[in-house]
Amino acid sequence: MRRGSASIVANPVLVGAVTTLVVVVAVFLAYNANNGLPFVPTRTAYVQLANGSELVKGNEVRVGGFRVGVISDMVPVRLRDGHVAAKLKLKLDKKVGALPVDSTVTVRQRGSLGLKYLELDRGTAHKTLPYGATLPVSQGTVFVDLDQVYNMFDKKTRGAEATALGGFGDAFAFRGASLSSFVQQAPHLFGVLAPVAANLADPRTQLAQFFQALERTTEVVDPVAAVYAGTFKKMADTFAAIDHDPQALKDTISKSPPTMEASIRSFRVQQPFLDHTTQFATYLSSAVKELPTTLPTVNQALEIGTPVQLRSVQLNAELQDTLAALRDLARQPTTFASLVGLTDTVATLNPTVRYLGPFATVCNSWNAFWTFNAEHLSSVVPGVGTAERALLNSTGNQDNSEGSMGAVLPAAGLNVQGNGDPQFLHSAEYANAMGRNGQADCEGGQQGYPSAGNPWTELTNPNYRHVVNDAPHYRENSGPTYRMFDNNGKGTGGLNPNTPPPGETYSADANGRAPKGDEAP
Repeated sequence: MRRGSASIVANPVLVGAVTTLVVVVAVFLAYNANNGLPFVPTRTAYVQLANGSELVKGNEVRVGGFRVGVISDMVPVRLRDGHVAAKLKLKLDKKVGALPVDSTVTVRQRGSLGLKYLELDRGTAHKTLPYGATLPVSQGTVFVDLDQVYNMFDKKTRGAEATALGGFGDAFAFRGASLSSFVQQAPHLFGVLAPVAANLADPRTQLAQFFQALERTTEVVDPVAAVYAGTFKKMADTFAAIDHDPQALKDTISKSPPTMEASIRSFRVQQPFLDHTTQFATYLSSAVKELPTTLPTVNQALEIGTPVQLRSVQLNAELQDTLAALRDLARQPTTFASLVGLTDTVATLNPTVRYLGPFATVCNSWNAFWTFNAEHLSSVVPGVGTAERALLNSTGNQDNSEGSMGAVLPAAGLNVQGNGDPQFLHSAEYANAMGRNGQADCEGGQQGYPSAGNPWTELTNPNYRHVVNDAPHYRENSGPTYRMFDNNGKGTGGLNPNTPPPGETYSADANGRAPKGDEAP
């Protein structure tokens, strides 16, 4: 009879040995997981970053969200320009293949507590990097961490923003006098606005590309707005749990040094692990010291920011439509023409406002016009009310009278017929507000009978010596309107000034020329 063969499973010594081997292999693989699995082919690449951005050895390298390698080492290096940067050694899977020379890397945040990873973006160039080549600093991006952004909105900043918003709300309340002051300063504003509009109209400004970039930014933020809102809630829960028992946090910090000493004595054989732990504790110690004082502020910021982020989802959706409309407006061919037209309008309007400004600020012509306009419509009509005062068929019958049609010469009292009084022309070419010497010359409404300035003296008829046609700026100024004087001729305050308000720019002539003295042009 042949003896039956014994099964391997029936041997307890062999089963125990196999089990121990499996456990040792599993522990070895778990310990080296951050440095890559053994027997997996890899290739080495180097990356330079402006700063380490809190990356540590063992952080993942991802492409499109999938892990393709780890950071096996990081050391400081000095660049050619003298600045110090961080040089990362990447251990990548062979399946990644050779990297194009225009590939880029970005430091991304993995979680709310500061964990990070390196995102690798493969380029599109045909030329690839050789084995062990280094990507320069210009092809690496390090973003500002969220905690640095949140630290801006402290209690003092939020109070200042609330005060600013209140001030903006009150800016236009009961501001009639301020609006009048704005009208006075408008010429200076338009003078500054002209170069601004010219710069916006210049194709080198690339105004259309600016709005396109804003649209792309909104498109990027909109899909992750809900994720950001959820991040605020999770971060608030995390820090609230830490803040709930500050004594436990203090005890943990106080027991860390003896724990580290016991670990050094107990695990000297695990020197690589202890080296890494020591380096991590050094980085963490400074942040841990600040946690007891900063956690309440961070919690308050997260509580305030959570509802804001939730509402920002709808805001981003509406903002996207607004930016799309602005993009369409910028692309319209008429937009550029409108900006050019605005530049020409401002350039044309500026001298006009400079000339018309003193009529309101010095001569008070606007109020005077409406005051006398009411008197013009005050003729009493029995049983009806009032009517417009008019000179109807009441002028004297003479040559070139004020009521004549087709007069070729000014009224000079020639050939008066009937009982009418002779009529003579007394007027200015154009009403004026300022003289060349910067003094008031409010001719409108107070011209009277000027003592000089008769361009009709070359006419031989003696009647024309009574005709007066005063040209502005050629003689003395008429002075301000409604200005009161004492017996000695000195001003007593009056209702209207003799010069423009301080800071107002003006032109003495309608052609925009600045004052040059009291002389004829």
